Amino acid sequence: MSGPRHAWIDASAGVAGDMLLGALIDAGADLAVVQRAVDAVIADSVRLTSTSVTRAGQRANRILVEVIAQDVPVREWKAVESLLATARLATPIRDRALTTFGRLAEAEGRVHALPPERVHFHEVGALDSIADVVGVAAALDALEIDSISASAVAVGSGRVQGAHGDLGVPVPAVVELAGGWKIVAGGSGELTTPTGMALVTALAESCEDLPLITLQASGAGAGSRDTPGRPNLTRVLIGERVAQPDNDLSEAAVLIEANIDDLDPRLWPGVLTRLLTAGAADAWLVPITMKKGRPAQTLTVLARPDQATDLREVVLAQTSTIGVRETTVRKTALPRGWVDLPVAGHDLPIKIAHRDGTIWQVTPEFDDLERAAAERDLSPLALLEQATAAAASAGLVTGAGVPEDLRTSRS
Repeated sequence: MSGPRHAWIDASAGVAGDMLLGALIDAGADLAVVQRAVDAVIADSVRLTSTSVTRAGQRANRILVEVIAQDVPVREWKAVESLLATARLATPIRDRALTTFGRLAEAEGRVHALPPERVHFHEVGALDSIADVVGVAAALDALEIDSISASAVAVGSGRVQGAHGDLGVPVPAVVELAGGWKIVAGGSGELTTPTGMALVTALAESCEDLPLITLQASGAGAGSRDTPGRPNLTRVLIGERVAQPDNDLSEAAVLIEANIDDLDPRLWPGVLTRLLTAGAADAWLVPITMKKGRPAQTLTVLARPDQATDLREVVLAQTSTIGVRETTVRKTALPRGWVDLPVAGHDLPIKIAHRDGTIWQVTPEFDDLERAAAERDLSPLALLEQATAAAASAGLVTGAGVPEDLRTSRS
């Protein structure tokens, strides 16, 4: 293999232990190898079989875990931990399985107000779930996976019957396990189980959209239900991550947009100012013509992904729109800094865009220039010409080297 292998888990339709295991088998992991790892922990207890099915018209692999043991004990976490610790497993398999069950024990402990070692595993501790967790760890090892990330997780909605009665979806253990992870309802019913959520959050280093990879393998694992129009699948995409070049200046951004035809135009300057004050990278208006020939404006806000929620609220609160649309984009911006130069009795900040130690653009900050012009009773145009000349005299021109006293931020 040419480099480290990365697995990206697509849990946008939900995830369960058997679904993730099915996806990894579908991606090329040997079922016999997985069975041997499971047998090392719970010998003569379960039999794994694999079958091809369709879910909403899409082919996938379905893993069935058949319990062949005569007795199925309810185990505390300490007993499961002992089984995993003493089994003859490769170190990566043991570590991933212990980490996953450890997270389950902590989550169940918080739900039931018990210390983790006192937690009795019911649904999550049955033989089939031990098989799922150990099986996934063994499949990842067989596929030589070095790193893992995952999408946001669809958890479902409604109510479900569990060992402790009627529960809301997502069930309490899933809620505990999902802390810090992006989740969405995604549909009705229980779409993600505690075992599935534990595997994702314990094994994946980050929650992210599909990263840049050279795709080498993929697989789809099916859940038990076949819901029309909604493939009940967990997918895995495997490949070598493609490193971004060191000089790549692009980053993720979000465009928030709304078409508005009924806002008093005198309010628009204040709206744009509030958006910029709230942290938007930029905000602007584009005149458009809407249905029935009505003149309108498209309001567009450029923001970092972590700012989208707050800026969306500003748009909804400060304008007459009743909805917005959002698009994920890539934003590329040159590094920039500022140098103060004396111009007409004022220290005016000169913005310098640069790259690789070379100046690309030189521009006086216009807001500061306009205030200085008003104080000196000068026209902004005249002061702009003086500031441009001062920058050139100081050697701040395109193609020159970046000055050492460049400030990278402004208060």
